[in-house]
Amino acid sequence: MTHEGILVGMGNPLLDISAVVDDHFLQKYDLKSNDAILAEEKHVPMYEEMANNPNVEYTAGGATQNSIRVAQWMLQIPGATSYIGCIGKDKFGEEMKKNSKLAGVNVQYYEDESTPTGTCAVCVVGDQRSLVANLSAANCYKSEHLKRPENWALVEKAKYYYIAGFFLTVSPDSIQLVSEHAAAHDKIFMMNLSAPFICEFYKDAQEKFLPYMDFLFGNETEARTFSKVHGWETENVEEIALSLSRWPKASGTHKRIVVITQGADPVVVAEDGEVKKFPVILLPKDKIVDTNGAGDAFVGGFLSQLVQEKSIEDCVRAGCYAANVIIQRPGCTYPEKPDFN
Repeated sequence: MTHEGILVGMGNPLLDISAVVDDHFLQKYDLKSNDAILAEEKHVPMYEEMANNPNVEYTAGGATQNSIRVAQWMLQIPGATSYIGCIGKDKFGEEMKKNSKLAGVNVQYYEDESTPTGTCAVCVVGDQRSLVANLSAANCYKSEHLKRPENWALVEKAKYYYIAGFFLTVSPDSIQLVSEHAAAHDKIFMMNLSAPFICEFYKDAQEKFLPYMDFLFGNETEARTFSKVHGWETENVEEIALSLSRWPKASGTHKRIVVITQGADPVVVAEDGEVKKFPVILLPKDKIVDTNGAGDAFVGGFLSQLVQEKSIEDCVRAGCYAANVIIQRPGCTYPEKPDFN
């Protein structure tokens, strides 16, 4: 089976600007620990302040791009993955291109002439992080770019597609093109609940694409928010995962499999009207450097086995392995080679 170009991701490419800060910094910019928000006017000076921090680190980020980079790292097959999104024509954009090429991902960025590359401030306090995303150019992606023959060729070549829920805020028409292509050609289309605010404020867009989803990922907080928004009156993650797996499908070829992570608690997988739980690899607290990118890494590890047609059990094991590696390092970064059997 040829793996080149087998997996395509599409999302909001953000350059992660990561630095260790203190509680005073969080208070100054009105931030909460372990939260993810979109930047407002009051957060603008923060990016410059972090860039001037002597310990600042830059990595190609954004939820989907993180997952695709981790899948690529786990696969160790050049060009197995492709990624599409929008950056600006600037220093940060160049940094992102360099970063992604080094990771072995075939990136096809749409470059916006007039808007700076999106950034995400990763404010690390202890082993927690607070994320502030300034989408900028990432918000300017247009489906015209996807329709260009050289980019659509990537879609046609791939058999698996992964898009984080965050992209619902940017280009639903691009998501529609890919999801309909996947359904028409018996390919695998996957999304992520991504954040409580997506489940709350982009409910209609999420519902529109749910029938196309062959796999749906999320964490326990997002699952409970989805349940609340839909009036399901349950906080039980297993029940919610089952209900999501039974949501009607656009195509009958593949059943929907729902995968919900719960931090240190077992991963919940709903499939065929049944729930299975898989324990995660527990780490002592002093080994955890920061949790930024753990959920993205889980998906990346999972996808690396899925595209090789491995069992769901192997996919979950690889997801847990990748998340475990990432939380022992700053940001969504990894060693040169994986050590997963």
